[in-house]
Amino acid sequence: MRTPDPFAELLARDEAEIDLARACLLIAADAYPGLDVDGYLGEIERLAARLRGRLPPGGGAEERVLALNQFLFDDLGYSGNAGNYYDPRNSFLNEVIDRRTGIPITLSVLYLEIGRRIGLELEGVSFPGHFLVRLRLRGAMLVLDPFSGGEALSEADLRERLQRVIPESAAGGAPVEALPLDPFLEPAGKRQILARLLRNLKGIYRDADKPQRLLEVLNRMLVVAPEAHGELRERGLLYQRLECYRAALKDLQDY
Repeated sequence: MRTPDPFAELLARDEAEIDLARACLLIAADAYPGLDVDGYLGEIERLAARLRGRLPPGGGAEERVLALNQFLFDDLGYSGNAGNYYDPRNSFLNEVIDRRTGIPITLSVLYLEIGRRIGLELEGVSFPGHFLVRLRLRGAMLVLDPFSGGEALSEADLRERLQRVIPESAAGGAPVEALPLDPFLEPAGKRQILARLLRNLKGIYRDADKPQRLLEVLNRMLVVAPEAHGELRERGLLYQRLECYRAALKDLQDY
């Protein structure tokens, strides 16, 4: 009898019931067998409790954002790992918590999870090339970059980033600086966040030619997005390379 997969069981829930931090840690458990998932969730709770104890009574959302930034980035020293960006450890939430460094998406997940626990209604933003976080404030929107210490980004900052990653040919003939920003700042759902995290890992393991690790990631991707036909085909070809011919045949037939 097959043992139930906690990740698949978690992703079978409605979006609102998916525990994002737990899902990220279950992805990490593929690379760290026996990982104490509940222990790391407890550490996130402890960090949030420490921060709650520092919040001024009656402070608004802006004050809580400032307190979160000071706590995570100044007091605890979390920072973006620009020097070794493609180290796979940057994509694993346990390593990010332990090493206090990561990439935009994992630092954003930690930021979201701690922020939620202090009453901030933060949302992830799957911005092109660089994951961000947003917070609605009295009809305005604050866009934050946890990779850069929780920096608040202006419209000019966001447009400059778009110009770096979107070629003019992809803008339909319009200059990139004239594109509306709103479509790029839509909130990312939990499944979208997990899919983006897994795509990062897929690229890292494909470039490093680590087929077994790549297979684990593709398995997770197909749980998050069963309709991802490209991943199904890629897994079938990978099974073929690993000489798992029956599994390869099934994937490629399904594709």
